[in-house]
Amino acid sequence: MPASRLHLVRHGEVFNPKHVLYGRLPGYHLSEAGHAMARAAAEHVKGLDRPVALLRCSPLQRTQESAAPFAELFELTPATEERIIEPTNVFEGKRMSRALRNPMNWWQLRRPSVPSWGEPYRSIADRMLAAMNDAWDAVDEGDVVLVSHQAPIWITHLAVAGIRLQHDPRTRRCALSSVTSFERVGDVWREVAYAEPAASGIDVGAV
Repeated sequence: MPASRLHLVRHGEVFNPKHVLYGRLPGYHLSEAGHAMARAAAEHVKGLDRPVALLRCSPLQRTQESAAPFAELFELTPATEERIIEPTNVFEGKRMSRALRNPMNWWQLRRPSVPSWGEPYRSIADRMLAAMNDAWDAVDEGDVVLVSHQAPIWITHLAVAGIRLQHDPRTRRCALSSVTSFERVGDVWREVAYAEPAASGIDVGAV
């Protein structure tokens, strides 16, 4: 028997006083509120009364910190999973409200369907699904938790639902420390739940 359910958990609020798009930049850690939000997400999953057998997180600091409460509550050692990292983005380090007003940057917006400003949506979906499949098959029973980022989680949602991957980032249903849950039947994934145990905080800087 493989896993029973897989939870994609988004990291908590990041300390980002300059409101830049942080992407894969180092040094962006959770705020004080973000740590509390990560704890709320872990307690939500614990409250489901489902054993968690595997915990993996992206290599970025904010996901490592967001995985810590899960490690404590479920007595697990989190492993780093490179494939669930934030996508690349040419606007990293910039404040988007300013960057979009600069005509020099408009060339980067020429093909939103790809998107032209960063990693292709199809690439993100493929690596996320591959990581999910590997995690699912890595345990004999119990649930799996993968701590990731807004864009990868939302694009996974779209891919599993059979919806085109191009989208307006402002429409994403993926709050800070949200939990999006999936099950796999055969080779087919289906989304089974979504929860926002810590639906608050300042949500800026996400790709």
